[in-house]
Parts: sequence; structure tokens; C-alpha cells
Amino acid sequence: MSDSVLDLTCELIRCRSVTPVDDGCQDLLRARLTALRFAITRLDKQDVTNFYATVGSGSPLFVFAGHTDVVPPGDLADWASPPFEPTLRDGYLFGRGAADMKSSLAAMIVATENFIAKHPQPRGTLAFLITSDEEGAAEYGTRYVVEHLTEIGCIPDLCIVGEPTSSTRLGDTLRNGRRGSLNGTLTIHGVQGHVAYPDLADNPIHRAAPFLAHLTRIEWDTGNDHYPPTSLQISNIAAGTGASNVIPGRLIVDCNFRYSTEQSAAKLQQAIAELLDEHALDATVHWQLAGEPFLTRPGTLTDTVQRAVRQLLATECALSTAGGTSDGRFIAPMGCELVEIGPVNATIHKVDECVSVADLQPLAQIYERVLEELLA
Repeated sequence: MSDSVLDLTCELIRCRSVTPVDDGCQDLLRARLTALRFAITRLDKQDVTNFYATVGSGSPLFVFAGHTDVVPPGDLADWASPPFEPTLRDGYLFGRGAADMKSSLAAMIVATENFIAKHPQPRGTLAFLITSDEEGAAEYGTRYVVEHLTEIGCIPDLCIVGEPTSSTRLGDTLRNGRRGSLNGTLTIHGVQGHVAYPDLADNPIHRAAPFLAHLTRIEWDTGNDHYPPTSLQISNIAAGTGASNVIPGRLIVDCNFRYSTEQSAAKLQQAIAELLDEHALDATVHWQLAGEPFLTRPGTLTDTVQRAVRQLLATECALSTAGGTSDGRFIAPMGCELVEIGPVNATIHKVDECVSVADLQPLAQIYERVLEELLA
């Protein structure tokens, strides 16, 4: 392989694809796939750009999945180099999306080009599922494409998502599942009044304090062989009118559960409702389920990827379900084996996001080796 992974990654970084804008990323990918005789279906929805592309036929159906959108760069003055101008420095490629996940997309394309050059008629079907709505609302991206594929009976057997999963070196971590994510907004109602007349008011901050202390001490479960224990984090607390002499009328608490298969969204919601009742709080709760936990048990796909990493990098690739959510939460429920593997994630979503140039070709080689084992 040449430096084509680096070259394509640079082209993708130059696209200002802040979610849900694609800004030409998918044009670059589709052009490369069209040259390989992929059949491409555009599945755009509102302001989200999606496509599904296939070559070959029959089973197994293997899917490369990923996203072209990136998070906003923040204050441009904080960057050592412009976020949408790919910059090489000290062995690293800097730019927004360098690690999350434009380098993975480039590696997938190059791996596919090399594989198809050797195997013009793969055994089964090779597909790409690409969206521009992973970093944002995630409503009209992969979720929407999966709904379409389900309707037409197109169910993947195997899927690799190119999320940046590596911890300290390329290939050291393979995500074979993700925890569920449940967001909650709790509004504790009181009665607004003057601080000098507390008997005429009802301070929701005072009322909620014992509840919040209780909430943070709960051990929800101990996890299991595949998942760490369920955790709750309070991310924001807001009250007050802006005046120091006013007792507020309500307190708003934002929280998030990251939970294992020992729990469910319904069980966690019920536990919060019972705790609010126990503390006699007048509360309104709004829940938003970002995704249920999913798991691919050790088997064909995990073994194949781990073997490829071991052979190519002499690295043991540990299975993990840690980290945040990904679009795997929409694909895995279709019943396929799904894993996530990509570059080191130390700088994702940060100022001066970067990826090691030395990792780009090996990542493509991992993807290609997997294709060789599963579709050749």
C-alpha cells in the first residue's frame, strides 16, 4: 500500500463536516466505491447525508459502518493549527476528525480497494453504511438507514464500526459491546418566596439535598463478566432566579445512567420514581433513552479481528464494553455480530485532535486481513 490512507484522511479532514453537515466527505467515499463497482443507494433525510453501498451478493453480508460528521472545533484560537487544514507534526496528523473517525473511513476504503483488487468477486456481500448524524441527534442517520434495511429484509451478518477504540496503542482494545445510556432531567418543585420569610416558601434545594445524597450512594449492580457496574453521574444542577434574596421555585437536575445488561431503562426509571416518593418530593421527570446495552459474545468476528491484530501488530486485543455510545447500538439489534476497532482515542473531541501517521496503514491492513478471512 502507498500513502493513500494518509492522503484520503487529509482530504476528509478538509471537509468542514460539523454534525450533521457532510460537506463533501461522502462524495469522496462514494467516488472511490463507485470505481469498485459498488451499487450505491443515497438515503438522505432532512439535513442528514447517508448512503448504503454493496458489492457482491449473498451471505455473509459484511458491513463497514461509520460517520463523516465531527464535533465542533470550539475556539479556533486554541488550536495549534487550523482544525480543518490537515497538518503533519511530530509524526501525527492533526485536524478535527483525524481520530474520530475520518482515518478509519480512509482505512476502510483503502482496505476494500486492495481486497477487491485481489478478489473481484468476494464470497458474499461487502457493504458500507455511512452517515453524517452520529455526533449529533442521531435521529436520521444510522437509525434511519437501519429502519430502511430492515424493511427490505437486508440484515447484516457481520459489522465493523470504525470508532476510535484503541487506548494506548493501535489494536489494544476491541469493543464488542456498549453500555446502555439513559439521560434524565428531574425537576423538583417547591414554592418561590423571599429568603427572609422561609415559612411562606418551600425551598426545593433543601428538600432535594437528602435525595441527591442518597442517590449518589446507591450501588446499582456489580456488573458481570462483560460489563462494569452500572454508574450514575449528575451532570448539572440549576436553580435560582439570579437574585440572592429569592428562594427558588424549582430545582433542575440532569443525570445520566451508563448501565449493563444487569439493568434496563425501565428498572432504572422505576428506581428513581420510588426514591422520589421515599423522599416525598414533588417532581417531574423527563427521560431520554440514548441506547440499550448490546453485546457481541466472543465468536467468529471477535476471533478474526483479534487474530489479525495479533498477526500484524503482535498485540493482544482485549475485549471491552467501556466508553460512550456509538451507532453500533442501532445496528447490533438487527442480530449481527458487531465490533468496533479504530485508532487511539486519547485526543477525540479535544483541541488539537490527532492520529499517529504510523498507525494509518496498519489499521487498513487489519481491516483488509479481516476481509480476507471472512469474504475471500
